[in-house]
Amino acid sequence: MRDTFELWEGRGQFAGHETFPLRLLWLKKSYDAVRGGVPIGTFHEPEAIVRFGVGRNMAVSMRYWATAAGIIHDSNSALMPTELGDAIFGDSGTDPFIERTATLWLVHWNFASEPSLTTTIFFAFNGISGTEFDVASINNELSAVVNARGWRAAPVTLRRDIDVFLRSYVRRDDIDVEDAAEPLLAELGLVRDMRPGAWFEFVRGPKPTLPNAVFAYALGQFWQRNYPALATLSAEQICYAVGSPGRVFKLDEDSVVNHLMRLEELTGGVWAWTDTAGLRQVQRRGQLDLMQLLLNAYPPRPQRNRRRVA
Repeated sequence: MRDTFELWEGRGQFAGHETFPLRLLWLKKSYDAVRGGVPIGTFHEPEAIVRFGVGRNMAVSMRYWATAAGIIHDSNSALMPTELGDAIFGDSGTDPFIERTATLWLVHWNFASEPSLTTTIFFAFNGISGTEFDVASINNELSAVVNARGWRAAPVTLRRDIDVFLRSYVRRDDIDVEDAAEPLLAELGLVRDMRPGAWFEFVRGPKPTLPNAVFAYALGQFWQRNYPALATLSAEQICYAVGSPGRVFKLDEDSVVNHLMRLEELTGGVWAWTDTAGLRQVQRRGQLDLMQLLLNAYPPRPQRNRRRVA
């Protein structure tokens, strides 16, 4: 746990969501709002209530989640779509209404693999030892990190952020009608409510709905962020390092290896898995366009019904 933020020099972010978990159409609405570039205060203006059909706090939350999900970003004091945002939500987007589980895995990856905006989610998936936890334990561990690193976060702020994390990932039976479509990321089955509202468990093991291309995209980002000069990565690094696909997707070692064995075909031989004399690693023989690689997670398919929106 002490090494969770060892390689990161930023400051923890425990607010910005206004206590609202991500909702289904917020990413699409946020993307549409910033196409072509808009002023930085677009989501804070009084007009945002009319533009988005939600209260001001929800509009602010929409911007926070869309930024954390990697769909929009601040560019020279203007809000703009990212390349990922264009790929998913643009005119020829792969999944503008989030009908495919691949998009949910991407959103989760962006929340849990990098701590800048979603520090609690990053810590939960990378810093909690073992698979079971309760609210008190994660609160105590996060508080210790905040104090040790000299960050500023009031106890009530931490508690609210932990609550939003759980409401984002855990399907609950006690939600009200207004929140009936939540939580969006519960579909991934990453966190299980063992005793309602009291004890939780990470579900570690195979993830049948995780596309190989999303895993490969995540591996490419992990490689670039942490080991850009290395031509090889070990299976151990990919399984267990902070911010790795193995940790973030809660995969067991066999499941990680199953994804790694498909890399050579998926990347046209640019990456290759080797298992020789007990040395298990991925070799990188050249550069890849990760966005082009990611498109393999979105093969064309017949029109289907959209997700239900409450």
